[in-house]
Amino acid sequence: MITIKGLIAILLTATFINNYVLQQFLGICPFLGVSKKLDQATGMSIAVIFVMMIATLVTWPIQTFLLTPNGLGYMQTIVFILVIAALVQLVEMVLKRYIPALHASLGVYLPLITTNCAVLGVCINNIDSEFTFAQAMFNAFGSGLGFLIAMLMFAGIRQHIEDCDPPESFKGLPITLISAGIVSISFFGFAGIVDNLFG
Repeated sequence: MITIKGLIAILLTATFINNYVLQQFLGICPFLGVSKKLDQATGMSIAVIFVMMIATLVTWPIQTFLLTPNGLGYMQTIVFILVIAALVQLVEMVLKRYIPALHASLGVYLPLITTNCAVLGVCINNIDSEFTFAQAMFNAFGSGLGFLIAMLMFAGIRQHIEDCDPPESFKGLPITLISAGIVSISFFGFAGIVDNLFG
């Protein structure tokens, strides 16, 4: 039985405890590539939330009403990838038409949403967890929200990193990866909170 309490638990778990970027290490390409500037990180994250929601909206019924009943479950990954690729093209066309500044600032990273394994991971996780449609949508939104939080936190950290002077061997990518690891470790503190709150 679906309850509001259960949906909130799914939302919080997807956002903080099973954060796709910081706990499951999915979607690292845009996390490292677009987190240099806060506005780019925000734009990319909103686009990812939108794609995750729409991808779930489309892939859950495809799996439930088309693939599974017809014994085509083995086609899941390829079908989901095609759906996600089409949705990303749609988002890119909309941004190019209505928000050209954001489209230009995201540049090559916008098509990377197509290959963002976090989006595919959400769609497959919804099926593997046997979520109902409502639960799947809450999981997708929570996962996107977790992606947004991770991106904004890391964008802020990277702006501070640029102002400091690390040792020569740590400059560039090494200090970025170390910072990402520390941020990831900080999210382990959320483990158990949902269990304690919701039982």
